Amino acid sequence: MSEEIQKKLQNELDNFKKTQKELQKTIQTRQQLDGQLNENDVVKQELDRLPSDGKVYKSVGPVLIKTDLVEAKQNVSKRMDYISKEIKRIDELISALDKKHDTQREALQKLQHQFQQAQVKAALHA
Repeated sequence: MSEEIQKKLQNELDNFKKTQKELQKTIQTRQQLDGQLNENDVVKQELDRLPSDGKVYKSVGPVLIKTDLVEAKQNVSKRMDYISKEIKRIDELISALDKKHDTQREALQKLQHQFQQAQVKAALHA
């Protein structure tokens, strides 16, 4: 009985650790997306300050290529929309992983309690 609970406990602990790593990785991705969104917001603000005849250059590898101001603004807006959608998707994933993590924590605690009870019973019968 005790060995069976111990195996379940180890399995649940492995699943818990796996979910925890996945959650940490997802949070890190969220932070990177946040940084990208902030960078693009700064670029958008800079582009908004330019006069309509302002010159904008786009870095393509080691070369700077002249770009239309309207096109540059559209590209930044599209990028910000995409990043915002990704942030929303990641937030939903984080929420789901949080719930899964909590459920696993509760199951782990129950199994630990059962394991301790089995050990006490085994000690009393010995």
